Amino acid sequence: MAKQFASQGDLAEKTISFTEIGRDLWAFTAEGDPNTGVIIGDDSVMIVDAQATPRLANKVIEKIRTVTDKPIRCVVLTHYHAVRVLGASAYGADHVIMSQKARAMVAERGQEDWDSEFGRFPRLFQGHESIPGLTWPTLTFSDRMTLYLGKRRVDLMFLGRAHTAGDIVAFVPDANVMFTGDIVEYHSACYCGDGHFADWPRTLEAIRVFDPDAIAPGRGDALVGRDMVDRALDNTADFVASTYRPVARVAQGGGSLKEAWDACRATCDPKFADFAIYEHCLPFNVARAYDEALGIDTPRIWTAERDRQMWEALQG
Repeated sequence: MAKQFASQGDLAEKTISFTEIGRDLWAFTAEGDPNTGVIIGDDSVMIVDAQATPRLANKVIEKIRTVTDKPIRCVVLTHYHAVRVLGASAYGADHVIMSQKARAMVAERGQEDWDSEFGRFPRLFQGHESIPGLTWPTLTFSDRMTLYLGKRRVDLMFLGRAHTAGDIVAFVPDANVMFTGDIVEYHSACYCGDGHFADWPRTLEAIRVFDPDAIAPGRGDALVGRDMVDRALDNTADFVASTYRPVARVAQGGGSLKEAWDACRATCDPKFADFAIYEHCLPFNVARAYDEALGIDTPRIWTAERDRQMWEALQG
């Protein structure tokens, strides 16, 4: 390999923020690292996305304990990726909830994803030795589930494919606040390696219909106020389209993956090169866009070996 993945050299600690985005609703963010949402109800706490390891999850718990002593009873996982789910055991929750599709993806490719992500981005797996194994949900649903934390209602919904085929959002109606996972990002690159480019913009528009006052995105700062929410939705849609279109032109014209990479960089570098994890995401985004443009609807499983082969093809 000519050089390592960008993320393998990303070892600097990030500054953590814990931002209230609605009444008793919090976003744990860390300069483009995976975010975690916190929903405090009348009688308990719900977590939205768990972090990659129990050690990192404990950093979230420390912040929670500065604002409430209510028990953490539920962990909601917006999708199956290792950096989102493998820290779930730290919360000691009664229930872990995913969409049924996300659970199927754990069964199909969860271990491969863990091995692949660990090799790509070691800093996000601090304390990996404490991970007890793959995270399996205790509850699943297809399209919608409503839960009550005392009187506080939380709607879990599948609004369409985007970052993965099994993405869900958590919506808190009394505050008009949504937790979107990696469907929405803010000043952070979208990871599209398991994405669905054609569907993603429609899913963003389904979120926009709710006209939320605030969003906790998958990465980047908490989005407070409708202007900031709209900018993030627009920017995420632009990132997805700007990645796919040049790659599709090359792929459908018979060009190589390396030619698609060059075309994508020509379009995206001027707009997004300063985004968090941009260099990390780009090769995986190009590879998936290339496949989708050739009619491969289900993303191929990433393995550590496939990661290396793809990266070597792009260095030519």
